[in-house]
Amino acid sequence: MPNGKSSSAKSTRCVALVGPQSSGKTSLLEGMLFAAGAISKKGNVADGSTVSDPSPEAKARQMSTEVTPVRFTYLDDNWVVLDCPGAVDLNQDSHQGMLIADAVIVVVEPDANKMLGLGSLLRFLDEHTIPHLLFINKMDTWAGSVRELLSAAQRQSSRPLVLRHIPIMENSQITGYVDHVAERAYHYKLDHPSERIPFEEAPQDAADARRDLLEKLSDFDDALLEKLLEDIEPATEEVYQHLTKDLHGDLIVPVFIGAGEHDHGVRRILKALRHEVPAASATAERLGIPEANVAAQIYKIQYAHHVGRQSLLRLWRGELNDGDTLAGLRVTNIQDGAEPKQGKARMTSVAEGDVFALSKIDAGPAGSVLTDSATLEPGIWASPPPPLYTLAVSATHRKDDVKLGDALRKLCEEDPSLSVHHVSETSELLLSGQGDIHIQLALERVKRKFDLDVQTDRPQVPYRETIRKGTTHHARHKRQSGGHGQFADIKVEINPLPRGSGFTFTDSIVGGVVPKNFIPAVEAGLRGNTAQGPLGFNVVDINVRLFDGQFHSVDSSDQAFRTAGRMAMTDALPDCGPVLLEPIFEVNIYVPTEFTSKVQRAVTQRRAQILNFNTREGWEGWETIQVHMPESEMQDLVTEIRSISQGIGTFESRFDHYQELTGRDADKVVESRKQFLAASRN
Repeated sequence: MPNGKSSSAKSTRCVALVGPQSSGKTSLLEGMLFAAGAISKKGNVADGSTVSDPSPEAKARQMSTEVTPVRFTYLDDNWVVLDCPGAVDLNQDSHQGMLIADAVIVVVEPDANKMLGLGSLLRFLDEHTIPHLLFINKMDTWAGSVRELLSAAQRQSSRPLVLRHIPIMENSQITGYVDHVAERAYHYKLDHPSERIPFEEAPQDAADARRDLLEKLSDFDDALLEKLLEDIEPATEEVYQHLTKDLHGDLIVPVFIGAGEHDHGVRRILKALRHEVPAASATAERLGIPEANVAAQIYKIQYAHHVGRQSLLRLWRGELNDGDTLAGLRVTNIQDGAEPKQGKARMTSVAEGDVFALSKIDAGPAGSVLTDSATLEPGIWASPPPPLYTLAVSATHRKDDVKLGDALRKLCEEDPSLSVHHVSETSELLLSGQGDIHIQLALERVKRKFDLDVQTDRPQVPYRETIRKGTTHHARHKRQSGGHGQFADIKVEINPLPRGSGFTFTDSIVGGVVPKNFIPAVEAGLRGNTAQGPLGFNVVDINVRLFDGQFHSVDSSDQAFRTAGRMAMTDALPDCGPVLLEPIFEVNIYVPTEFTSKVQRAVTQRRAQILNFNTREGWEGWETIQVHMPESEMQDLVTEIRSISQGIGTFESRFDHYQELTGRDADKVVESRKQFLAASRN
């Protein structure tokens, strides 16, 4: 377990580790903890022995499934590192972690083709002006050109990439690095600090790398530019000052190389963090945290066994002690917010910049800013993305239906990119998220945290039906059974309406052949029997006109006329040319330009109508493909788009209209509906 909790007298800085899945973030964190002396032996992702990723879901998948905060002390500085998930399904958690971090380390593999995966991530960081560094990991497996990697990464970044050191190659292997700012050279040593070697043994291109770095820095400082134009070499300390200032302002992206698993470059990046990452107070200013004696921000809500609701927070201003007031509530039982495993240790005080947890205190959702007396909405926070994948969920045991609803509500509170809603038309409870992995993780947590067995199914498509022609119909309900009988006689005219009109009812009764007090009952019977038409679906876009009828002074009643209305609809609709309607969505698909043609072919096979494609606004090298697509074809659309686009494509959708569905596709839908209704009756 990491050692060295932060002193209440000294502030803590926070760094988030992010990057595409399998880039080696967790292994890099193990290397950082080992280098800092927080652990005596590095863990391994494969056997589940790492400090981070303690949950059963993470261990089973050998991947980060939620933000895990871990603390350590390095050269007397207190740090919290947030190990963020790399799967695109789990971006919401990563975004919330990045927003509260003082800086972000973006970890990526040394593969030019995989640099595409950085685009959306770097864009988020730049949109929120979050200082960030790039760490090219697993360089022990690379024998190519670092410049090639940098060029591929630069295409994804709107900020200039500044290479902080260059590799020393021996027999096609990287054996060390040259720090061309400090003009020092080092050889890597496995699981030990690098060994300094004479600078004369450094590669000849170290001077070129230094010149390139200085030229990029001079873009943001006229005085430095003048020195370079006059061939005046700036002092090393001055270069470091520029690097620090420009990183704080999100003007540049320093780039480091190494292999976290083998401790290569780990201490190098730790020292850079120590000298160049801004303090918590600067981050609070960036986020617009108000001045207050005490100010903290909730960055995540979670529910735990025997504990209930927990708020995970970062303290932005002041110092918080046990017994103090936060959001008007007395704070007790402060827990260590950077203890990955359950059973968090108690803290008597929290220093500025540190993370902590509070149980059984409901002070607002994630993002809420808490001062000593109030709860404030955040000025800047991560909005949940639109849902991309949905499953119908139900409790295996009917007695657990209410319990399931409560569990899903809590899960959506933990993760705002999940949503749940009930569809009355199909009587289904739908759980929506960012992909299949996202939904499966959520259901595994339902089982683990709430001891609930859940079954899933593909959501039913809310087809509807309408009519193509009109008809008139005479319906009579007559029943005699001792005493008062039942009598109602009506004549109706049914006609189709334009799409989207729904159901309308009119009457043209004259002479009181159907008394006015019975007409609402006729309408109720007619309307009530549209829920299931001849094809088995809700009937829409029709007008029914009541134009004649008869009544009996004794035997007629509301119930009798309601029954006659139902009979009229049941008997007349099959003669009106019923036709199936399927919901059509407008879908905007976003992918890099090189994948546009493949996506177009894929959506065409899903019966989509391509409407347009344009350059995605504000996204260089991306396109927007606009289509109309049947809802029945959208279930696993995100999976296919991601498989085509190296996992980075996405889409947004909204319901647009209903359109007729005929032929074999319609026949299959109707037959499936008949089987479903028959099974429901049994």
